Amino acid sequence: MLNNIKNLKENILLVGTGNMAIAYAKVLQSMNLNFTMVGRSKQRAEIVSSQLKIPVYSGGIKNYLELLPNRHRYAIVAVNIEELANVTELLLDSGINYILVEKPGALYLKELENLIEKTNKIDAKVFIAYNRRFYSSVLKAKEIIDRDGGIKSIVFEFTEWSHVVSNLNKSKEALEQWFFGNSTHVIDLAFYLSGKPKELICFKKGSLSWHPSGSTFVGSGITENNVLFSYHANWEAPGRWGIEIMTNLHRLYLRPLEELSIQNIGDLEIKKVDLLDNLDKEFKPGLYRQVHAFLNFEKSSELLPINEHYFNYVNIYNKIVEGRN
Repeated sequence: MLNNIKNLKENILLVGTGNMAIAYAKVLQSMNLNFTMVGRSKQRAEIVSSQLKIPVYSGGIKNYLELLPNRHRYAIVAVNIEELANVTELLLDSGINYILVEKPGALYLKELENLIEKTNKIDAKVFIAYNRRFYSSVLKAKEIIDRDGGIKSIVFEFTEWSHVVSNLNKSKEALEQWFFGNSTHVIDLAFYLSGKPKELICFKKGSLSWHPSGSTFVGSGITENNVLFSYHANWEAPGRWGIEIMTNLHRLYLRPLEELSIQNIGDLEIKKVDLLDNLDKEFKPGLYRQVHAFLNFEKSSELLPINEHYFNYVNIYNKIVEGRN
């Protein structure tokens, strides 16, 4: 297990009572950290309280902050995508300086811009939670990449299962923004490993009733680390998320992302790599290490600051989903 968690006496505010918030609560409990969980629905709060065997506040975060101001410095936001920006804004307005907010941080670009303005105004530290960066498979892939002398090229796919997504109990707005709220997990990870694009050529076509902005996305380019890349996603055809990484010595397969397979140069056989992934099996994959990094953010290079996320949103995600160069 990881250690050296600072702020052991801090009472961390956890906003949300959905499945993601419960996953965070289990991590915080395992770390023996003090935290307060806040949700909206009294009925839901009672269910979660019984499940986790802890008190859970209901009535919403606004009421909680009005009743108990200046109680927290650290917060984790794990609410519905429609409420991410609003909740984070309330926390910043209340003076909470260190916030980990679930991806993509905001439903729309304007909301993200408002958050950045408030973050910079009070010199807060806000991070966007892309937990795939913390997978055991990714950590092992980075180790091999470094040993091999870096990535030479990379291919990634972010195909979504339209037949499944369209039937989810999600709002119209959340479905229309599915690319930003879900697919960016893969895109963020690919460019986290290979560097940000310095040239990016994008194509897109098609549309879906629930995602009118596109259904097929193809593109390529070169990163600031001179890594050639290409991507493909067809939401109207079979497929799955995946990343393939080429070094001078190996081809690494993250497909599914939780697993790592390797192919040696001159060899056709693809072998599965054994991982030290006990934390990814005990908790939601990547979450334990992500929380640990958040509580030690000065020492973490894996966390995604909100300003960097904004850069990615404008210069990468918008271009891909719009199919423009």
